[in-house]
Amino acid sequence: MNILITENCRNREVRKALTMRNIMVNELNQVPLEDQPMEICERKGLGHPDCICDAMLNEVSVALSKEYLKRYGSVMHHNIDKGLLVAGEVERRFNGGKVKKPLLMVFGDRATFQVDNDSLPVEEITINTAKAWFKRNMRFVDPENHVRYQVELKRGSEPLTDIFRRKGKFLGANDTSAAVGYAPMTEAERTVLETERFLSSNEFKKRFPESGEDVKIMGFRKNRELHMTVAMAFVDRFIDSEETYFKRKEEIVEETRRFVESKVSFKNALIDLNTLDRRGRGMGGMYLTVLGTSADDGDCGQVGRGNRVNGIIPLNRPTCSEAAAGKNPVSHVGKIYNLLTYRIADKIYQNVNGVREVYVWLLSQIGQPIDQPKVASAQFILKKGSSLKDLSKNVEQLVNDELDHINDFCMDLVYQPVPVC
Repeated sequence: MNILITENCRNREVRKALTMRNIMVNELNQVPLEDQPMEICERKGLGHPDCICDAMLNEVSVALSKEYLKRYGSVMHHNIDKGLLVAGEVERRFNGGKVKKPLLMVFGDRATFQVDNDSLPVEEITINTAKAWFKRNMRFVDPENHVRYQVELKRGSEPLTDIFRRKGKFLGANDTSAAVGYAPMTEAERTVLETERFLSSNEFKKRFPESGEDVKIMGFRKNRELHMTVAMAFVDRFIDSEETYFKRKEEIVEETRRFVESKVSFKNALIDLNTLDRRGRGMGGMYLTVLGTSADDGDCGQVGRGNRVNGIIPLNRPTCSEAAAGKNPVSHVGKIYNLLTYRIADKIYQNVNGVREVYVWLLSQIGQPIDQPKVASAQFILKKGSSLKDLSKNVEQLVNDELDHINDFCMDLVYQPVPVC
């Protein structure tokens, strides 16, 4: 349906130009995921190579955005959303190994290097931001000696940079792209997310310092039974023997089981940890690392291969194909719509009665103002006794309100950064 709306100006007068938006509200005739017999969900922790790329490149975008605003009063064109973490080479040993070849962090895509006659030190900002990220988030990575940095950022094309010079209250979208978000999470999705956060918490690391930052959980629910396969990098400096490794591993499994059972209502909750391990095979039979991440010599990382913007990889759900990490927060709908769909879905679920599940879609058209998606769609699985007619008006109003204030949302992505992984 086409909804004609007006927006009040700051002086509360109705603005002269009316806005037309294409907002669709419809019901889905499908079984809620919580009631389906099978569900698969994954979560990668912050020390996983893919998540390192996502989190770090997004932080570079935030740092550049703040510097652009400080110098020029607006965010300039950039997309720091192509990145690769190349694994290094280490020698693992009981009581502590060594790094033989450092990791390589590659930053790619586009940035604005100069406005009028003022040059911006993009490469310096990028590398300093990356070093600070490693220092804050990875206990055993020395950003000066364990990592090399390669900045391959280039200037943007004229048509895309021109978007930032055009007049108007809202910038034009720099891509034709679609995004989808949903609410609520299922119990299995929440459990996978919360369990990884528990294993990565400062409190857990104090109790189990041998547990590295690289944690991955694959959750599989069959009816009311949840099975989680956990991969966790152990740090070799805290392990003096194979016997110690397997003992600490058993203790971590038991601690994880207690946490999960205190949180969920599943009939059974099964946990496996580091299932590649084999006793008696020495270093080949234990998941040991020098730096607490498989990136020290086991696995490379890449932007867009980590979690979706709600923190998980929900294989039973429709998800956006765009990586939000590193994209500019004012015109790149691959970031804006990706995050905004989840925000709108959550607001609908929290504030509109009768909703069992909601999916929100936003589709952009390149060059068109970001507050004017080609379509904004809300799809519902309703609770018994609820009517689509009863909630449509509230949903349309909520969607319009979010789009009316999309510039505020964009600034929040700079000054109150929302996690993208």
